[in-house]
Amino acid sequence: MTAGSSPGPGDRSRRRLVWAIGVAAVLVAGSAVFPSYGGARSGSMLSGYDATKAAVLESLPHVDPPGAPAHNHNDPATKNLISRAGETGADVQDPTTADEARANAAYVATERTQADPQLTTARVTAPRAVHPQNRYAMANGCYTLTGNGVPLYFKPTALGRYLLYDKHRQFVTSGGARAAKPSPSTEWRASMKGTRLTFRNSSGKLRFEGTSSFRLTRASGCAAYPESQIDVVGDPHAGITPFQEVRGYVDAHTHGMAFEFLGGDAHCGKPWDKYGAPYALVDCPDHTYTGGYGGVLEDFLSGKVGHDPIGWPTFKDWPAPESLTHEGTYYRWLERSWRGGQRILVNLLVENNQLCMLYPIKHNSCDDMTSIRLQAHDMYQMEHYIDAQFGGPGKGFYRIVKNPFQARQVINSGKMAVIMGIETSVPFGCTMKFDLPQCNIAQIDRQLDQVRKMGVRQMELVNKFDNALSGVAGDTGAIGPLVNVANFLETGSFWDMKHCEPADGQSHDNNQTTLPSISPEQQDALFGAIGALGLPNIALPIYPPPDHCNSRGLTTLGEHTIKALAERHMIFDPDHMSVKARNTAINQVEKLKYSGIVSSHSWSTPDAYPRIYKLGGFITPYAGDSTGFVEKWRTHLGWADKRYYWGFGYGADINGLGAQGDPRGANVANKVTYPFTGINGITIKKQHAGKRVYDINKDGVAQYGLYPDWIQDISKVAGNDGAALQDDMARGAEAYLQMWERAQGIKADSCRNPGLRKPVGTVLRLVQRGQSTRTVMNKVGQPFTRLGQTYGFCAKTPSSPRVMMTVTFSRSGKVTGVRRG
Repeated sequence: MTAGSSPGPGDRSRRRLVWAIGVAAVLVAGSAVFPSYGGARSGSMLSGYDATKAAVLESLPHVDPPGAPAHNHNDPATKNLISRAGETGADVQDPTTADEARANAAYVATERTQADPQLTTARVTAPRAVHPQNRYAMANGCYTLTGNGVPLYFKPTALGRYLLYDKHRQFVTSGGARAAKPSPSTEWRASMKGTRLTFRNSSGKLRFEGTSSFRLTRASGCAAYPESQIDVVGDPHAGITPFQEVRGYVDAHTHGMAFEFLGGDAHCGKPWDKYGAPYALVDCPDHTYTGGYGGVLEDFLSGKVGHDPIGWPTFKDWPAPESLTHEGTYYRWLERSWRGGQRILVNLLVENNQLCMLYPIKHNSCDDMTSIRLQAHDMYQMEHYIDAQFGGPGKGFYRIVKNPFQARQVINSGKMAVIMGIETSVPFGCTMKFDLPQCNIAQIDRQLDQVRKMGVRQMELVNKFDNALSGVAGDTGAIGPLVNVANFLETGSFWDMKHCEPADGQSHDNNQTTLPSISPEQQDALFGAIGALGLPNIALPIYPPPDHCNSRGLTTLGEHTIKALAERHMIFDPDHMSVKARNTAINQVEKLKYSGIVSSHSWSTPDAYPRIYKLGGFITPYAGDSTGFVEKWRTHLGWADKRYYWGFGYGADINGLGAQGDPRGANVANKVTYPFTGINGITIKKQHAGKRVYDINKDGVAQYGLYPDWIQDISKVAGNDGAALQDDMARGAEAYLQMWERAQGIKADSCRNPGLRKPVGTVLRLVQRGQSTRTVMNKVGQPFTRLGQTYGFCAKTPSSPRVMMTVTFSRSGKVTGVRRG
């Protein structure tokens, strides 16, 4: 490349490869004592890092602590623990007695006997007319431009924009010519006047057979545009009214926009592309250029060396449960999960600035909040793209919602409610530098208002690093020391882990490697790695014997943030906090009497779980393997609180560098058999994506579209309890919505909570004709039953402590009557 010239694709790929080798050496050399996210940008402690130093690091050996067991960095053991935040079985103090656990599980059994809501179905797309009714209606349809014209497939690239794809798999360009690949010259913006459509791009209007104005006619004979299939038969379930009890699965922790994090080049593939699967589901250039051996972050996290870089259409090695840097939430895979019964998705906007800075190739900012804003924008862009695929604004299954009332309407219309959340290490710029907070209350409030305006409704205070709000639980295993060094780079200090005794009633944080036990040779290798990076000669932490608890707890800024979340009716997630911080945080939430609390992916500890349920909160354990999840479910039954509606969900953590469920094997006696029946009688077959056919028994949760299959698998693992587990999972969306309603200030239902019952006369006076369902709940609390057009409440009289009251609503959700019984 000559001076002043722009690098070509080959130059960029070679540069990525050089950097990747260097990063690999840093990760491997540091894996014995350092944690997962360090940095390299101008002005940072790693600004002196270059390819020459990479060569030095490449020669350093991998060193593990003496006596460390064999491991891979996917760390499959932790994904099945009841707590990923330091739980070690018998050492953890769960305050629930055996008698209480049995009583709580018995309560859940009675919950399953309650009447189920009546369900109906909703069409996936609107009926396709002979001639398009508007400029969006051609989406994924086959039409001719003129009466005797050739059939063309209309693939939307955005709302009202299309690729015109002929039966020879060519794309129409200006003048009716053809191109082999899509490009701006093959994209056409549709306009409609009366019954006729025109198409325009930068080259001008599309002209065909002497005209530029067309009345499209539905046709057959088109070539199908290449896309991942759904393989679910039957229309999605819906409610018979917009305001009734819902059914559906809930995932409270996924990272659908992670293709933008870590600078936008560490994650391979993306959840959508305007040209579809062949362009969205591709590997990173450094992976491709090296035949799959340049994916050093992938190798480090998966424990495997190299992979087939081809994505679409073969998918030989990825996506896969242990492939953590490849896209797992392509929109058609989300669509399959929705068609398979999922009705709530919490998408967490995610960033880790230190790992972003360490990763040498990037095109996005590493600043946490800049990345968060970009990902929020992407969520709306994807919503619009999916709308385009389904025939127009508001038509798609992916609906971003901002309150539980809107979510209930979306779910009962047969679509999926998508909730925006945040999980990042430096929210609102609230980092610490040498124990000094870098934010203030005004800054927190201003930015909290900003993210709420963007649509954020669920939030963690910490992720991987101590910050000005809270201490963290820390990571363990091979990844722990690397994250700890990243904590040092971010804050100027390592985790302050002290010895603690779980037997005193306090669960512990993740135990850390005791560095003094490593050999002189290993220390030389470590300090050689540090020197090669240009880091100062830092004193590494010396930790006492386990168990360990972070001495950093919840700060006054953190206390303010939790109060501010509650004031804005936002959902607080205490995952990743240190035990000390989380206990203080839950104390505060208890004083606030606030139900808006969710532990979303098993990064809290068993001492906290019963307290969350007693607050009226909701818990979705990390999905992990089928066998592990069933054991989590059985444990959580013993923590259920009889004052609240019971339902269960999962936190997939997909795209968040979290391993997915492994296959149990094609030869197990209780394997999933295809096809199987899902919610409301749908039929779920093996999914096809390009040339790949997925089978949960052989592939595990390779990508998000296999979560309906995973839910079938956990019911198989549960054996005789399978139907009960399926019921609890189907009730999960309703349980989440009821938690969210209470976060809006609505009281819990008076049937499960006798102390909240009002006299019959008071209920008759408060509930008036014409009131909305929300107004009624504000007056008398959550209903015990929500069946069709009626809500059931409990009241009392001097002679009877429990009198059932029925409120009837019109189809539009307005009170038409209230009566006893």
